[in-house]
Amino acid sequence: MKGRTIILDHLGEIEAAALMVDGTLDDLLVDTPDVPRSGTIYRAIADRPVKGQGGMFLKTPDGSAFLRQIKGLAPGQPILVQVSGFAEDGKAIPVTSKLLFKSRYAIITPEAPGLNISRSIRDEEERDRLLEIAHDAMDGAAYGLILRSCCAGGDADAISEDIEAMLELAQNVLGDESTEMETLAEGDGPHVLAWRDWVAPAEVVTQAGGFEDHGVLDALDSLAQDRVALSGGASMYVEPTRALVAVDVNTGADVSLAAGIKANMACARALPRALRLRGLGGQIVLDLAPMPKKDRRPFETALRSAFKADEVETTLVGWTPLGHYELQRKRARAPLAELLA
Repeated sequence: MKGRTIILDHLGEIEAAALMVDGTLDDLLVDTPDVPRSGTIYRAIADRPVKGQGGMFLKTPDGSAFLRQIKGLAPGQPILVQVSGFAEDGKAIPVTSKLLFKSRYAIITPEAPGLNISRSIRDEEERDRLLEIAHDAMDGAAYGLILRSCCAGGDADAISEDIEAMLELAQNVLGDESTEMETLAEGDGPHVLAWRDWVAPAEVVTQAGGFEDHGVLDALDSLAQDRVALSGGASMYVEPTRALVAVDVNTGADVSLAAGIKANMACARALPRALRLRGLGGQIVLDLAPMPKKDRRPFETALRSAFKADEVETTLVGWTPLGHYELQRKRARAPLAELLA
């Protein structure tokens, strides 16, 4: 099946959304009923600092949270924070004090004043049109605004309504003068996230049973396996451990001199999707197929290009003395294996 299809359905009782591109599962969002959603905003209470790490544990309605960069924050002081990633079992909820109010068209940035338009929108007439919409909708508010790339050619009323909704939410949250520990705004669920972030044109399927009808359940069965088939008969194994995610690349039956670089380049192209669908992050170590050192630079270029299109923040760390390649990836989602257990 050619084209993009967004399927909004459930896995059992759990809300989920899937993005199929040309008949292949490209992205998957699954709700985490027992874990705070990313984007949830708390009024937290500072608890105790962590010496040597520049951070502090906070008390929230959903348990202990950890905040970095705590200059000027004293124990017992209330502070507004936002969940910034997935809270691993037994660990504190990762939060940030830099709040963002994000929707399909607009992002309100309280700490970064000014009206900004996505740099991908280059047409000057369109930028002028969007700037006019932004000025009218913000109505002199002191907060900052970013208009996202999907605003290009978008309906003026829809963009304006989106800005006003996020502005009202920001004003309600930031204007609340209470000092008690409280959840001020819930993070978005998979269906809203799909509407918010999967903005390219697509067929949208909402009827029950969509996952089965469009092959999502079959794709989930394959994701339960560590092996990922690559082009040219090569493969890689993506295996999460408690400490890191190990990726082992194999050339398969190809015994040519170029087999190693071909398998490694295929790994570079496939790795972001493999990690994204499995919800894996943290330290990632690649045990690549053998290749000459002169081929390392093309491999790094391909890897950088592949992750540039991926929304989850990933840092390419570099080579180890043993010839492995390391990455550091934000834990933005719950591991799929835990959600389907």
